[in-house]
Amino acid sequence: MKPLSDQATFSSPVEVVRELHPFLEANTIEAERERRLPDTVADAMRQRGLYRMWRPKAFGGLELDPMTVFGIIEEISRFDSAAGWNLQLSCALDLFGAWFSDEGAQEIFGDSEAILAGAFFPFRRAVPVDGGYRITGQTPFVSGAHQASWFFGLAHVFDDDEQAPRLGGNGAPVTLITACPSREAVILDTWRTLGMRGTGSHDVRMIDVLVPVRRTALLAPLEKPGIAYGGPLYRLTIWASVAVLAPPALGIARAAIDALLDLAAKKTPAYAARSLKDRSTIQMAIGQSEAMLGAARAYLHEALEEVWNAALQGRTIDMAGKIKMQLAATHAVTAAAQVVDLVHAAAGASGIRDEYPFQRYFRDAHTITQHAFICASRYESVGQLLLGVPVEWPFFTL
Repeated sequence: MKPLSDQATFSSPVEVVRELHPFLEANTIEAERERRLPDTVADAMRQRGLYRMWRPKAFGGLELDPMTVFGIIEEISRFDSAAGWNLQLSCALDLFGAWFSDEGAQEIFGDSEAILAGAFFPFRRAVPVDGGYRITGQTPFVSGAHQASWFFGLAHVFDDDEQAPRLGGNGAPVTLITACPSREAVILDTWRTLGMRGTGSHDVRMIDVLVPVRRTALLAPLEKPGIAYGGPLYRLTIWASVAVLAPPALGIARAAIDALLDLAAKKTPAYAARSLKDRSTIQMAIGQSEAMLGAARAYLHEALEEVWNAALQGRTIDMAGKIKMQLAATHAVTAAAQVVDLVHAAAGASGIRDEYPFQRYFRDAHTITQHAFICASRYESVGQLLLGVPVEWPFFTL
């Protein structure tokens, strides 16, 4: 399997991951059963160079454009939603390296083969000590925890035994982005869910873990990125990280439509004379599904291309770009779930049987819709911005 970095050119995301398709499909059931991504799948993606698609070139990364990365992750997710989801999360966390000092970024992101994992809520407790902070807290939804080299999280700074966090000049708690080697934390077996079971998104607990200052960064608007983060990709700040949550959902929806097309060619419903493909309701469901999926993908990539072209011209993403990225990502995830609903209904009794994939697509798509960064509540956040009323969602400042 030739690493991605050794390929001078490639015609499409399909070409990039073609060799992985059979391998991903073969491991999907194991991932569901074990509630974690098999190590062999993570290793295959790492050997392919996929975990360093957004790592700085200075650290052996590729700094690929976001449209290419979105396409690759969507294609992987067609065959293994857990693999696509965990990959996007690791790539997304690479973008946060721009906040760290050059010394810290080199230590954390300097290993081009490192796999990253983390979650940002609830906030951990960071108590200042000589040279760093003592970090304590338990964080759920840490996808890919078992393969991670580093765990990331957010922590509020508490002085000594104070019960309330330290406040900054803006009156909000002082918040740190923290990174610690995975060996210094404990994975708790808590991932029992409706869908996306193969992601292994277990809780991670840290108790009084010493995190040096260089492995922390103040969560604040990015003013001066580290020396390795001068490329256009990092002018999107966190917003490629937010929007990349959507491609796994689009991949699941694509797989659902493909599975229905296959089923329709073979199945005749009980007590019926006509096959599924000859029934107008199925024909309409397939047509609607294709249109919804295509429209959602087009809007997402339109938003990406707009902010990417601005970044290529040296401009950091502005509020209009953030709004469009948020809307496009949330809409893509919502539309993907609606597509899967149409497919699930059209599949009939085949949609509820384990030997068919429709029930898995249904569970996975609806589980993704609950992620805080792209759930339906983000429509409200954008509406607040557009109406000029107080915005509860804090990440538009980044």
